[in-house]
This record gives sequence, structure tokens and C-alpha cells, in this order.
Amino acid sequence: MNKLLLSAIALVGLALPAVAQEIVVNHAQGETKLPGVPAKVVTFDLAALDTLDALGIDIVGLPGTNLPEYLSKYAADSYAKVGSLFEPDYEAVNALAPDLVIVAARSSAALPELAKIAPAIDLTNDWARFADSIKDNARIIGQVFGKTAEVDAMIATLDEKIATAQGAAADAGTGLVVLTAGGEVTAFGPGSRFGWIYDTLGVKPAVEGVEAATHGDVVSFEFILEANPDWLFVIDRDAATGTGGAAAILDNELVNQTNAVKNGHVVNIDPVRSYIVNGGLPAFTKLVEDVGTALAAK
Repeated sequence: MNKLLLSAIALVGLALPAVAQEIVVNHAQGETKLPGVPAKVVTFDLAALDTLDALGIDIVGLPGTNLPEYLSKYAADSYAKVGSLFEPDYEAVNALAPDLVIVAARSSAALPELAKIAPAIDLTNDWARFADSIKDNARIIGQVFGKTAEVDAMIATLDEKIATAQGAAADAGTGLVVLTAGGEVTAFGPGSRFGWIYDTLGVKPAVEGVEAATHGDVVSFEFILEANPDWLFVIDRDAATGTGGAAAILDNELVNQTNAVKNGHVVNIDPVRSYIVNGGLPAFTKLVEDVGTALAAK
């Protein structure tokens, strides 16, 4: 377009058409280039949905199962159901012709196949640096959708909650994080799926060397009594999936002898936000706030 034509356009008050700028996203499985801000988004990751929802970014499709109550609006028929958290329905995704597909830990193996349909990114969180990876993935969403300032404000709120919880944890004594499921109890240590209670908030582990595994170390009630934590942090997996049972499992003669129980220091962690969602910025902020409030009430 020459200078004469540009001048003519300026004189008659015509605007030049906007040119979409390419967005380069670095994520858990590499680099993905987007031609512009996505208009139609499919997410297989509820943590990403948690953040997208808080930012007012709409989606067109998501898994049809395990939706938390606070995100129940996405169960409506106006949102296409594209498989499960683990298994995409590729035909359903393809029919939506999305501009972006988001996967994470449970669905991350599907990224290569989904990337044949549309640009795809992996927002899997890193348990060894859980809080930082949640922030990083929220920043990616902010970058993609032009919501950087909003994400920065949300991160600032999280940092405030973390600082408050750290202050309360400093002299709170030892803690043990356990998950109850199907009549079994598993313990989690630093660097694990729920290790953020130690790693980020600064609660001192009651036991060293607990395996940093996806489902933790299966432990006995005798183990819990021997560890004798000052605080017991409980995640009821069965409650997250609709059945419940942690209170009955842990209400026994051995566990009731621990300092945590005797002093009323048993903290029930929101099972949906911690186990099902597991990583969205708003969800994690709520979890940190809840733990901080419990520790401060000591």
C-alpha cells in the first residue's frame, strides 16, 4: 500500500483492517503458535477452566464428567461435551472446529492427536513447584487472551494468602497430609501432589521420606500415631467423587491419640478443589486461604 493511498484513506476517515498478531505459547510439551486470540476454546483441564471462568473467558467444549458444583453452569447443553478428563472424543472436538485446545496431566497424552485438529497447549502443573507452576499457567492464559493485568492481580492476592498462611505455619508444629479413599489412607510428603502444604506454606513434615507419588504412600493408623502430627490435613477422595467416608475411617482409637486430634487440629481440605480441580489459580487461592485460616485459629 503506497503513501498516496494511505493519505487518501486518512483523509476520508477510513480505518485500516486490524491484523491479528501471532501468539507464541511455551508450555509443558513445547511451543505452540496461535494466529491470534482464540475465539473457540476447548479445555480438558478443570484447573484451566477454573482460571478461565474467573477471567470471564468463555469456552465451547469440555469433558462431560466430574464438574465441580461451583462450575456447574458448564454442564448446560450449550457447552459441548467432548469426552472425559482422560479420554477425548476426537470427533466431538473436530466438530467444534476450535481455535485452541487445552490439556493437562490427565489428558496430556492426547495432545499430539488433538494438535492435528487445532492448536493445543499443555498446562500440566509441576508438583515439585506447584504454586509457581499454577502462576505460570495462569500467566499463559493471560498472555493468550490479553488478560495479563487481571492475572497479575489474582497472583498478587494468592501471594498475600500464602504469606498469611506461612506466618501462621511458622510456629504451628508438625503436619501430616493424608488422603482417604475406599477404606485406605495414604500419606503425602513434600514434592508430592499435595506437598504444597509443606513446600509453599511451610508446615513442617511430621515424617521425613514419604514418597512423592501420585497416590501417596499407603499407611496404617499405627503409622499416623507414631508420626503423631500436631496437625492432620485430610483430603477425602471419596467425598470428591460423591461418596465420602474420611470421618468414619479416621475416627478410631489410634488416630484419636494424636496431638492433632486431641487439640482439634484436623483440617479437612476441600476435596473438589484439591483433588478434582487440582491447580486452578482461584481454586488454589481458596485452598491456601482455608489452610491459613485454620492454622491461625490455633
